[in-house]
Amino acid sequence: MSKVTNIVVAGLGGQGVLKGTDILADVALRAGYDVKKSEIKGMSQRGGSVTGDVRFGKRVHSPMVPAGEADFLLVLEPTQVEPHRYMLRPGGILITPDAVQASQLPNKKALNVALLGALSAHLPMPEEQWLDSLRSGFAESFFDGNRQAFLIGRAGQKRVK
Repeated sequence: MSKVTNIVVAGLGGQGVLKGTDILADVALRAGYDVKKSEIKGMSQRGGSVTGDVRFGKRVHSPMVPAGEADFLLVLEPTQVEPHRYMLRPGGILITPDAVQASQLPNKKALNVALLGALSAHLPMPEEQWLDSLRSGFAESFFDGNRQAFLIGRAGQKRVK
């Protein structure tokens, strides 16, 4: 992958936006990419808007995704779609909570991991690297539930070859 892949994750404080970007950046590093990450916490402690940018590729110069250049916009809270849609490039992929059936999740707090699973179906990193990052990013006691949520999200997306 010679071009830089730009991903914006948006949601509300407490939904796991920052943990999700940590996992995403870790997976890209494990795959050998140059990775840059930034986050805007704003009013996160009061349930306000939170965003995280992750950029990876052969060489990445800036951590911030320029407006209109996100290849993927992953939104954890439906009310955050419109305020962040401007970040998505024409033809970019929007992933919302509708991408997974919340009733299938082992825990409603695993939505961020399930949506990472949905995103993973569009990225070149192998499933095992994602699972390794999940294992190292959370306490071992959460791994089985997160693994299940990730696989539910991944299975719900059409695989990109």
